Amino acid sequence: MALDTETLTLLLDAVRRFVTERLVPAEDALAHTGEIPSDIVAEMRELGLFGLSISPDYGGLGLNMEEEVRVVMELGQTSPAFRSLAGTNIGIGSQSIVLAGTDEQRSRYLPKLASGELIGSFALTEPDAGSDAMSLRTSAVRDGDHYVLNGTKRFITNAPIAGLFSVMARTAQERKAASISCFLVEAGTPGLTLGKPDKKMGQAGAQTCDVVFDNCRVPASALLGGEEGSGFRTAMRVLDKGRLHISALCVGTAERLIRDAVKYATERKQFGQPIAEFQLVQAMIADSQAELYAARSMVLDAARKRDRGENTTLEAACCKLYATEMVGRVADRAVQIHGGAGYVSEYAVERFYRDVRLFRIYEGTSQIQQLVIARETIKAYS
Repeated sequence: MALDTETLTLLLDAVRRFVTERLVPAEDALAHTGEIPSDIVAEMRELGLFGLSISPDYGGLGLNMEEEVRVVMELGQTSPAFRSLAGTNIGIGSQSIVLAGTDEQRSRYLPKLASGELIGSFALTEPDAGSDAMSLRTSAVRDGDHYVLNGTKRFITNAPIAGLFSVMARTAQERKAASISCFLVEAGTPGLTLGKPDKKMGQAGAQTCDVVFDNCRVPASALLGGEEGSGFRTAMRVLDKGRLHISALCVGTAERLIRDAVKYATERKQFGQPIAEFQLVQAMIADSQAELYAARSMVLDAARKRDRGENTTLEAACCKLYATEMVGRVADRAVQIHGGAGYVSEYAVERFYRDVRLFRIYEGTSQIQQLVIARETIKAYS
C-alpha cells in the first residue's frame, strides 16, 4: 500500500537532510578509515533505512517500488558505502525471506532486519560461478533433520558484518533451476568461516569477503520456505527488484556528480571567464543531464509497472544496463570537467569515478543484462 503524499514528502525530506548534513560531511573520513561511524549507523536505524521494503507487520516502512527508488535516489547522492550497509537488508538480504519464507522464518528474521539489529547477506556468487549462477557448486546434502553445506562464496556484500546469510546451494546434481535451494544460515554456525575482507578499487566502507562452508550443519528448518528447489527462482525474482534499486542509486549518484561538476565549472576560471561558459564544457554537462533524465524516467516507469503487478524482468534489465553505464559516463565527464583537479583525491569526483565502476558488475553485469533484454525481447516479438 502506497504512502500518502504528505508522509512520503516528509520521508524524502528527512533522508535528503540526513544525506546533506550527516553523510556528505563524513565521506572523507569514510574513504580513509573504511568504517561507518556507529552514531551514523544508529541514525540510519532511527530513520528506518534498513527496513524500507519490509512490511510494517515486521517493523519496516513497507514502501512500494516507486517509493523505494525515490528514497534510494536521495541516498545515491553520497558515498555508496552508506547505502550499501542498509542495502542488503532492503533488498537481496531480506527479499528472499519476504517472497518465499515460512511464517516462522519471517517472524524470526524480518523484524531484526528491518531495525538494522541484524545485517543480512546474499551468498550466490562463487569463484567459478558469477554471471553463470546455474553453475554454482556449493552443495547441501540432507542428513536426517539437517543439511550439510560445503562450498565457497565470493565477493559477498556485508559478509564481514552479517548476522544472517541467504545461501544458494545445490540440493541435486542436475543443471536446472530446480536443483538449487536457498538456506538461511546464521553467523557463528559451526563450519561457516569468513575470508579476509577484500581490498577493492573503490567503495571504501562497503565490506565484502569470501564465505566458506566446511561441513556446515544447519537444521532442516533453515531451508527457505521449507521446500527444496525454489532457490534459483527466488534469487532471480530478488535480483529483478535489486536491479531497479541499483539503477535508482546510479540516478542519485549521477545527480551528485553533475552538481559537483557544475559547481566547479562555474567557479573555475580560464582565459578570464568561468569554464562553464565554454561550449565544449557545456556539451559535457548537457549530455550528462540528458542521460540522467532518461535514466530517472526509465527507473520510475519500471517501478510503477512493478507496483501494478506487471512482470518487469525486461524493464529491470534495461534500467540496470542503461543507468549503470550512464553513471560511468557521467563520472568520466565530471573528472574531465575538473581537469587535473579531478584526478586528485581532494575532489569527490575522483572517488566517485572509482566507486561507480562496480555498478556495471554486481547484481548482473552489463553483459548479462544484454542477454536478458535480448531474450525477453525475442520472446515478446515471437
